[in-house]
Amino acid sequence: MENQVSPPQSGGGREGAHFTAIIPARYASTRFPGKPLALLGEKTVIQHVYEQVSTVIDEVFVATDDDRIFREVERFGGRAVMTSANHRSGTDRIEEAVEKIASQADIVINVQGDEPFIQPSQIETLCRQFDDPTTQIATLGKPFSEMAAVENENSPKIVLDNNGFALYFSRSVIPFVRGVERGEWLEKYPFLKHIGLYAYRREVLREITQLPPSSLEQAESLEQLRWLQNGYRIRVGLTDVETIGIDTPDDLKKAEEFLKL
Repeated sequence: MENQVSPPQSGGGREGAHFTAIIPARYASTRFPGKPLALLGEKTVIQHVYEQVSTVIDEVFVATDDDRIFREVERFGGRAVMTSANHRSGTDRIEEAVEKIASQADIVINVQGDEPFIQPSQIETLCRQFDDPTTQIATLGKPFSEMAAVENENSPKIVLDNNGFALYFSRSVIPFVRGVERGEWLEKYPFLKHIGLYAYRREVLREITQLPPSSLEQAESLEQLRWLQNGYRIRVGLTDVETIGIDTPDDLKKAEEFLKL
């Protein structure tokens, strides 16, 4: 099924630009194999993600390397495209998908396939970052509410410039608040959590997938540092909505409880 693409449907633009959303979804996962096909309530995880994104974006595709996921997307009426199993990152998979579907998108949105509770407001905020013509790449940040979360190395932090563009992303606690007890840092500085939702101008997506891994990216294991290190600007929209990603079977159980609320 390497060359298979679901039949296209009508797509639309917003505010003069055409947005396409691509949801990369792999079957293989060290911590949770088959995660996109796991049931959450009466629907699979990938169906929840697809339907949430489709409330905002007209043209949505799942990019996968597994025919089981492809068939599931077609089963619930979605659109999917088969991509290589050899991609180094989800960004590379998205670039292949955009080429295969021959999308006319001005802006491509990257939505993780394990975020079934992504909110329309988050996608809207991401799209609005491109009202600024200087925006090349956009992502989201959310203020931290407790210091313990700031110190979690699995929650990357963002430092912004005065115009809302990212200066740096780190797994470490940045910035360092000098002369203040660590427990009081959150009262002195608005630490910002990175929400892993991205959008790229079409030509920028093509360019960044040609870049080799950078030293900062390899040090922190954060792909977005490759883009910053090569001079690309990442505009950060602010959201107050927390995301609930699914990385493990235990996360799925928590998501099931959240779904009942």
